[in-house]
Amino acid sequence: MSYIDSNIFIYPILYNAAIEPKAKRAKEILLSIERGEVSAYTSILTWDEVVWVVSKAMGKNEGISQGQKLLGFPNLDFINADINIITRAQNLMEKYNLKPRDCIHIASAIEREIQTIISDDEDLNQIQEIKRIPLS
Repeated sequence: MSYIDSNIFIYPILYNAAIEPKAKRAKEILLSIERGEVSAYTSILTWDEVVWVVSKAMGKNEGISQGQKLLGFPNLDFINADINIITRAQNLMEKYNLKPRDCIHIASAIEREIQTIISDDEDLNQIQEIKRIPLS
């Protein structure tokens, strides 16, 4: 069971997986989720991040299209950001001095007792409560 950070969804959209190693690895991870080989979770916040980044880079219509694809992604469970998760995120911010969104992602994983996060965000290495699995 793994938590999937938003950058795993974004890399294959923005970069060519044939020439960019991180995009290739992210695409492989997404395909393994799609085939049901990995139990995967992400925050509903991931939708916002994917739509925002893709819209800025490729235009609003593409952002909307990718948001729709994400919502229908096979074998991916979304975690709602409720008051328990936000309270935990607040505590993580105070403890680790990370960005709010990073803390929401970590708090979401911890709330579901997920012990690994697949992410290219090195800032998450300092989190003691969860292990980061990098793309490289």
